[in-house]
Amino acid sequence: MSSATLSATLRSDTGKGVARKLRQNGEIPAVIYGHAREPQALTINAREFDRLIRTVAYGSTVIELDLGGTPARSLIREIQRHPFKKQVMHVDFQEVVAGETITLKCPIVYHGTPYGVRVDGGIFDQILHELTIEALPSNIPDHINIDVSDVHVGKPLHISDLKLPEGIKVMDDAGLTVCIVQPPKQAAEPVAGDEVAEPEVIRKAKEDDE
Repeated sequence: MSSATLSATLRSDTGKGVARKLRQNGEIPAVIYGHAREPQALTINAREFDRLIRTVAYGSTVIELDLGGTPARSLIREIQRHPFKKQVMHVDFQEVVAGETITLKCPIVYHGTPYGVRVDGGIFDQILHELTIEALPSNIPDHINIDVSDVHVGKPLHISDLKLPEGIKVMDDAGLTVCIVQPPKQAAEPVAGDEVAEPEVIRKAKEDDE
């Protein structure tokens, strides 16, 4: 499990006007909820938050929020962005508590060169890039490692085939295809007997030829 720290400030003022002023001042309106906690409005620094999400897999990283000296462990549940700009408009945090399982998205990292690629010249196709997992906060992995060295052409790897770390439960359908090696592309060859017809040349008859 990886973690990161982020400073936040509790606030009582809410509303579109307040949120607009916060963004103009380089702050991001946010909220934290979960574990019988009443949703609390927060303010976080935009630059600090931008640095954070650039350096960690924030979807599966426990964020240690510093609420004015009071710590709160949380996961980022949603980041709302401006439809045209890169600006973050709002962030939702969910508090996590030891002993309570959490459902989250965890990225997949593929390792090795598939047999079907290195031997048969196939094309490796990554179908899934993340898994929905359930785990205790202490068991949350940074990512899921998948060894694809033995994947053959036309033999897909399914979620049911994965060997996962202890304490991790996949919530996705066990029959979903994780990856597959597609057959190599072959250049089209001319069929025997097919010949290109010579274009017929039409000449204007001479006036003397009758």
